[in-house]
Amino acid sequence: MLYKKYLFLWLIILISFITITDLFRPGLPVTHDGQDHVARIANFYQNLTEGNIIPRWAGNLNWGYGHPILEFLYPLPSYFASIFHFLGFTLVDSLKLVFGVSFVLSGVTMYVFIRELLRDEKAAFLAGLLYVIAPYRFVDLYVRGAIGEHVAFIFPPLIFYFLLKLSKRYSWWYLMGGAISFAGLNLAHNAISLMFILLFGLFALFLLLQSKKKIQLGSQYLATILLGFGLSAFFWLPAFIEGKYTLRDIVTGGGEYARSFVAWKDFFFGQWSYGGTLTLSKQIGIVHWIGTFSSVIAIYYLYRNKNKLWILGLGSFLIFWIALFLMTSASAPIWQSVTVLQKFQFPWRFLSLTVFVSALLGAIASYALPDKYKKILLLIFVLSLLLANKDYWHANGYLHKPESFYNVIYDSTTDTGESSPIWSIRFMEKRPKAHIEVISGEAVIKELNRESTLHAYEIDAAEKSRIVENTLYFPGWNVFLEGKETKIEFQDPQNRGLITFFLEKGKHEVVIRFKETKVRLLANILSIISLFLIIILSILNKSSIWRRFR
Repeated sequence: MLYKKYLFLWLIILISFITITDLFRPGLPVTHDGQDHVARIANFYQNLTEGNIIPRWAGNLNWGYGHPILEFLYPLPSYFASIFHFLGFTLVDSLKLVFGVSFVLSGVTMYVFIRELLRDEKAAFLAGLLYVIAPYRFVDLYVRGAIGEHVAFIFPPLIFYFLLKLSKRYSWWYLMGGAISFAGLNLAHNAISLMFILLFGLFALFLLLQSKKKIQLGSQYLATILLGFGLSAFFWLPAFIEGKYTLRDIVTGGGEYARSFVAWKDFFFGQWSYGGTLTLSKQIGIVHWIGTFSSVIAIYYLYRNKNKLWILGLGSFLIFWIALFLMTSASAPIWQSVTVLQKFQFPWRFLSLTVFVSALLGAIASYALPDKYKKILLLIFVLSLLLANKDYWHANGYLHKPESFYNVIYDSTTDTGESSPIWSIRFMEKRPKAHIEVISGEAVIKELNRESTLHAYEIDAAEKSRIVENTLYFPGWNVFLEGKETKIEFQDPQNRGLITFFLEKGKHEVVIRFKETKVRLLANILSIISLFLIIILSILNKSSIWRRFR
């Protein structure tokens, strides 16, 4: 029967729900970033309602001066939350739904991958639970409120799954699934995507070496990656290129990583804390450690039986320890030399990697167990996993604020200033007197329309006047007088980073609009081409896809 066939999958979903019941309570769980995420989503959703399909400018942030944070902030969680909000949920409930659904889905995707890899339901069940019921997952959920990382956990298992399926039999469905999953990871959290990309490459190499059609399979993997990059280009390409206009190195420079190294003992045990980045728990998890060490015996068993999974197991075991090493102070010379590592900001972000790898190693350990011991040992593992982590799946209180708090001017940039333009003040720290003001001269101003990316005014200047629009300048902002673009200034020391321009005597129609730059347009075109390729090729493969799902 259906429920028996998917029993372990339903159990993963049920147990996952048990650990996130605090999300069902009224209010927003108190976390480091939770409130700021709601404000970002409010601005994101406002852009969507105004017709900006790719939101890049948060007009209500930064004390009302606006902010380009949406161009650099992983957009997928905000798209998901916007769907829930469109369906009638509050902004806070929409955020909590994204957390909850992502948490459960990540366990499901891990189960699906391991079941395909090992052909073992029990090992897949254990892997799914190890993947979700880990101390760091609850740090992300109830301490940091790290929605991007949380959503990102859905995708690595899916990418591995589709790479594996392609190695067994070519199907456009697998290639498309891999590309969409890779794009999803890029859009969920670009730093986590960068962290996992080496693992994807090593796994692809492992599969290629065993394939009899290496060139064909290699070309399929290349197409998967290129399509994934293409689909997500609208986000990562402008964020990468136009990041030079921001203070992006303000949190990664100056040796920030050196203050966040982890002591080895903290991987085994540490006091649970809702405090800042230096005090939060960096535990791997007791049961995860047991599974990891047990995998050594399993790897030897697979080697003796000439099962090539031993290569995957040994590689995963080594990667696990490399990830741990990179989180400790002993790796400081590497962080100094390989500057791309500094973009992760905190070395303990590699805990995302250890969560995945320890779940995989635990599954391999379970796979190698004799069948007569599997059920009882699996039960012991699951009960131990729940017992060891039961104190971690609780919120540290709740915020209760009206919806209007997030929908209006928000007195923060919602980051530490790294997305602020280099020519502006890092934090404005006070609201402007008005949206637009006269700096010199004399003029009467009437506001006609104000949206996130379009501000329209009627200005009657009694004499030549200089105007300041209290919006931070960022590439893409333009001022139009009677429909013609006019020169602007944004580096005036008295109005640092703000849009200023001159008006001649007379009545003027002034439109200030945030447009796509050439880089953004190129990125959008790449994503549209990739999307159309997927749609067209899917139509061409419709008959084969239809037969697969009949």
